[in-house]
Amino acid sequence: MRSLAELTTLRVGGTPNSLVIATSEPEIIEAISANPNALVLGGGSNIIVSDNFHGDVIKIESQGFENDESACAGAWVTVAAGHNWNDFVTSAVANGWTGIEGLAGIPGTVGATPIQNVGAYGQSVSETIAQVRAWNKKTNSVDTIFSADCEFGYRTSIFKANPNTWVILSVTFQLPLGTMSAPIAYNELAAKLDVEIGDRVSTSDLRNAVLQLRASKGMVLDESDNDTWSVGSFFMNPRVSVAPESAPSWPEADGMVKVSAAWLIEQSGFNKGFTLSGRAALSTKHTLAITNRGNATSADVSELADHIVKGVKAKFKIELKPEATFIN
Repeated sequence: MRSLAELTTLRVGGTPNSLVIATSEPEIIEAISANPNALVLGGGSNIIVSDNFHGDVIKIESQGFENDESACAGAWVTVAAGHNWNDFVTSAVANGWTGIEGLAGIPGTVGATPIQNVGAYGQSVSETIAQVRAWNKKTNSVDTIFSADCEFGYRTSIFKANPNTWVILSVTFQLPLGTMSAPIAYNELAAKLDVEIGDRVSTSDLRNAVLQLRASKGMVLDESDNDTWSVGSFFMNPRVSVAPESAPSWPEADGMVKVSAAWLIEQSGFNKGFTLSGRAALSTKHTLAITNRGNATSADVSELADHIVKGVKAKFKIELKPEATFIN
């Protein structure tokens, strides 16, 4: 039996009691109906599984997408939950569908993106998701949840708030047609593209720049690079009423301010590569990622995360919240 360490990007976790691979929507529904309490796994890129976990696992590997394209509505693309997210972004750019090119390189499956409301470089999936089809474990029926009812927020949704209700089967995106990006809003991305804030570039150029930036931070999966043995950004950027002086921050519509978690971590004395045990460590490329240096346990990861949270709270009175989900 394959362990969860083999099925997750952080490469920690115990050996499941059973493992079912579901490659189609009927197989997903059948597997969930037979075992509604099983751990449902996609790409395994945003979870930290305990080494003591020995439950049942259903891994979703449904593939493919269908497009109903029209000039007025753009591309109306329905994607199977198990389809690789980065592969879909690549297909979208190649087909002249815009709105998700800034999300290139994010690991995981399409079905996982609404749960976290995945976002990067000024884009989030909530901006292009039209509807989500999901199996409701409580009613044993398929629900179609429209975007307005998904309760999308910063790294959250109705699916994340109710983890025991739905299993996502497919996601439908409404993507504008075109080959140019939205205006560039991030200084780092503008500098990489050698353009000014507010300029537009081709979606292909933007996707390539994002992939290069993510790779430079260890945020693109690479078997040979331990800096990519992670869940990506471990902590969310906290929302506060007043940002610390000199902190990179972004004003929110409700008057709150979002502050760079990476900056808070660094200013609290935790530099790239910081470690307690040598087994789990901050990435040598980016302080927002906790990485497995080869033989880390889930306990090692939790210990390091708790240590960083306490350090930041002591320094700034701000409590960092994990972006990833812990599975016991």
